[in-house]
Amino acid sequence: MLRPDVVVESHSIGMSRVLEKGQQLMLSRDCDAILVPHGQPIVLTKQTPVTVYQVQGGSVTILLGGNMALIHSDDVDALGMEPDPTLKKYLEDETLTTNEKIWHQLTLCFDPEIPVNIVDLGLVYDVMWYEEDKDCRIIMTLTSPTCGMGPILVEDVKHKVSMIDAVKTVNIELVFDPAWDKEMMSDAAKLQLGLL
Repeated sequence: MLRPDVVVESHSIGMSRVLEKGQQLMLSRDCDAILVPHGQPIVLTKQTPVTVYQVQGGSVTILLGGNMALIHSDDVDALGMEPDPTLKKYLEDETLTTNEKIWHQLTLCFDPEIPVNIVDLGLVYDVMWYEEDKDCRIIMTLTSPTCGMGPILVEDVKHKVSMIDAVKTVNIELVFDPAWDKEMMSDAAKLQLGLL
């Protein structure tokens, strides 16, 4: 979890606003969001007061009325930010294979409460790309079988991987064997979370 005094910046180069954890603002327009941890889609209305919790992978986690919600990168303009153009450069890079693009998109998926992507957390076990069917199959886990963030992570993975033009379907298989443990995390993730 981030300290309250840490500045949380989008990776956006041309963004019109740097958001800080704890910053309060009003939505400038209606926008779609995902209720955390339930994964339920909701519509937030213009002028809804929100508090920034985390900005990661182009998405923003907000607090509102005692709840938490995730706003995807294509709706961050409602918070006064411009979508990060660098997030799409990998999608348009013709030198990358579809499999490389899938893995890159997975690094943009974050647990809304943890500032580490799901690849570095060790949650992604395998990615299979079937060119002939334009189908992507992802085998992943959660930090615990009772993790309430499961629906959010699955939705975020589907959303981000579906942004790749070549991908027509995204199938996610949640598995709990082998069980996740902190040793599956990258050293960078451990360092960021203060475990090294």
